[in-house]
Amino acid sequence: MSVSGATAAGRPASEQRRGAYDNRSEGERVSVAQDGPATFAAPAQTPSDLQPLLSVRDVTVRFGGIVALEAVSFDVRVGEIVGLIGPNGAGKTTLFNCLSRLYDFENGSVLFAGRSLKQLPRHEIAQLGIGRTFQNLALFRSMSVRENVLIGGHCHTRGGFFVNAFRFPIVIREEQRVEQQAQKLMQLLGLAAHAQRRVADLPFGFQKRVELARALAAVPKLVLLDEPAAGLNHEELGDLMGLIRRVRDELGVTVLLVEHHMGLVMRVSDRVVALDFGRKIAEGTPAEVQSDPEVIRAYLGVAA
Repeated sequence: MSVSGATAAGRPASEQRRGAYDNRSEGERVSVAQDGPATFAAPAQTPSDLQPLLSVRDVTVRFGGIVALEAVSFDVRVGEIVGLIGPNGAGKTTLFNCLSRLYDFENGSVLFAGRSLKQLPRHEIAQLGIGRTFQNLALFRSMSVRENVLIGGHCHTRGGFFVNAFRFPIVIREEQRVEQQAQKLMQLLGLAAHAQRRVADLPFGFQKRVELARALAAVPKLVLLDEPAAGLNHEELGDLMGLIRRVRDELGVTVLLVEHHMGLVMRVSDRVVALDFGRKIAEGTPAEVQSDPEVIRAYLGVAA
């Protein structure tokens, strides 16, 4: 469902989703520290939420003489799940690396919540509100599930060596807030029973959940999922679809995912953007993109 879709009452669908979350019992919601960063209890929607959260305009990336991305443009609106598809080498991960500032782009612009990312230092991306998972898991395998998730929440903590060494009250409050967020996320993603287990001892599908939980612990407005279905079996794929929807519906987090598993993309996405050889070849609803002649040609090498 697109964020721009209206309910029978005339409210945006994303507002109804977030309202349902806010109306849950106090014990089920993440507590909010007055002096800390925003937590998962989503604010009420405003008309500005109908504007793009992420706006990509004419982004071009070259590696020597190779054009990895050529004038790619699309928007992601608040509350959407947008799928980014394309054959191998289409430029999907390159685009993700531009959004997370691992790569620079020559031309074009990327605006997130109205702010340009082009000159933003990469270490400020998480603080701005963008989280990310990776194709190759980047977990601390010798640490526990809980410890990995806690690490994700520390990008918002404040205070240097002196403040932390003397355990000022602000340090204690922030640690409590990060712990509460971690516990909520582990419960949401089915990791609570494994909180004290080493990540290396978990099945691969659960390691994927740990990486997602760590990305969400930073309380992002937008999470970038880089091939979340890779290596998962059929049952785990079904679980993943449900988790992605819960991330959007219960936490109010907008989702942009790169994925080769077409069934998952078409079932979970509100809109789909298709790339081929670094160019955008289609954009629309899953049904529209799936039947687009350019998309069929890119995947099958034949005309529709």
